[in-house]
Amino acid sequence: MRPERLYLQDILNAWNAIERFLRRTTETAFMQDELVQSAILQKLIVIGEAAARLPRNFTEAHPEIEWADIVAFRNIAVHEYFAVDWKIVWIAATEDVPFLRDRIKAIPSGLEEGNQP
Repeated sequence: MRPERLYLQDILNAWNAIERFLRRTTETAFMQDELVQSAILQKLIVIGEAAARLPRNFTEAHPEIEWADIVAFRNIAVHEYFAVDWKIVWIAATEDVPFLRDRIKAIPSGLEEGNQP
């Protein structure tokens, strides 16, 4: 099994990519751009997959993060793709993921300053 810090790094890397993608768009443009929608959704799925692979004892030790909600979002995005609400994706990318990033960076996880995105 991979160490928790690598899953946390996956989450931070995905957030970094989402941040780059968002620099190129607005909410109005996002709603009309299938390419950016797909790119951001894919990174949100990566975040959910990494969260799902964290050991239970780790997630229970960090209840300040809504791990179950993150994994549930990933499951909806993967299994109910045609029912994805792009407004919810926009909110997740612009509000929820930055909040998650800040919470993860606060975890004493072995992420060294030089390794953080």
